[in-house]
Amino acid sequence: MNELRRRPPATPDPLLARMGALSDPARLRLLALLSGRELSVSDLAEILQLPQSTVSRHLRVLVDGSWVAARGEGTANLYRMLDGDLPEPSRRLWEIARAELAGWPALAQDRLRLERRLERRRNGGGFFAGVAGEWDRLRRELYGERFTDEALRALLPSPWTVADLACGSGSVAELLAPRVSKVIAVDLSPEMLAAARERLAACPNVELRQGALEALPVEDAACDAALILLALTHVEEPARATAELGRILKPGGRAVVVDLLRHDRDDFRRRLGALRNGFEPDELTRLLARAGLEDVSCETLPPAAEAKGPALLLASGTKPQPKKCDAENPKGGKRSARVARESRGRTLQRGMSAPPRTRNRATGAPPAPPR
Repeated sequence: MNELRRRPPATPDPLLARMGALSDPARLRLLALLSGRELSVSDLAEILQLPQSTVSRHLRVLVDGSWVAARGEGTANLYRMLDGDLPEPSRRLWEIARAELAGWPALAQDRLRLERRLERRRNGGGFFAGVAGEWDRLRRELYGERFTDEALRALLPSPWTVADLACGSGSVAELLAPRVSKVIAVDLSPEMLAAARERLAACPNVELRQGALEALPVEDAACDAALILLALTHVEEPARATAELGRILKPGGRAVVVDLLRHDRDDFRRRLGALRNGFEPDELTRLLARAGLEDVSCETLPPAAEAKGPALLLASGTKPQPKKCDAENPKGGKRSARVARESRGRTLQRGMSAPPRTRNRATGAPPAPPR
């Protein structure tokens, strides 16, 4: 009885405090990032795409709740999740939360930006480590910006016809025009085409055409390459758009699609008027494969440090060359020739296995049928 009197009464406050620490999506993302690694506030701010002040505020809650520990290094603090040192109730709660978060697109986006941040750290060294933060500005001041675009465009074969689909205001067509024979720029919006027409007035090899991605105003097999950049998420039926992409390519032609990795930022989707929250890599791969393309690949692009939107995917594929037999005999190829040869062979075999039936030389009458 005395022992019961000494035991403090049960209260839900500790449970509510632990649950309160996990009640914000940003804090859940922070814990997922800090599990098994140390990161600074600047690291976390870049990965989460949040202001450093916001990140610091959430970290204080997690430190106060004994979820995260901090240690000083130079002028910065490094944070890590306590993981194995968590109190047992917190550990069980985190296991439940982590299982529920599996497949959350925000965590996939965070992992991509984390990998980019860590890769940048690993590759730093010597002179470039010292100027890494200022390198882009330094390079622009010393050399300008055009040389990168020029180097990339020089890779394009000059006789090519390239389709810029959903061309918008014509920025990509403007880059392509000096390097290829012809650019076909297509967009559904009259306003976008008007802006592109003004921008491309000095580019006589660019043809502007109005049309939808699902019904392109381009002839079959007219293009050596075709691009759809950040447009498939605005299309009702992406499969029809990619089928059209395959249709307009010449055999051996290349298709490139850049679009959003699937995310859960509905506010972002609504702000940009998109119809879907991006694509999974295998989803975009299947769309291009079903459009008749081969050697299809799809990869996530490393997010730019200053980018505020979701991560991007780049998918590409090639329209197959016609098989040799189809090129020589498009209406039947080798199969038709083989069937014809077999038919002739059967006829000859029948003729050799039985004597020919001839008319009666005396009367001219046909021979009697065999009995």
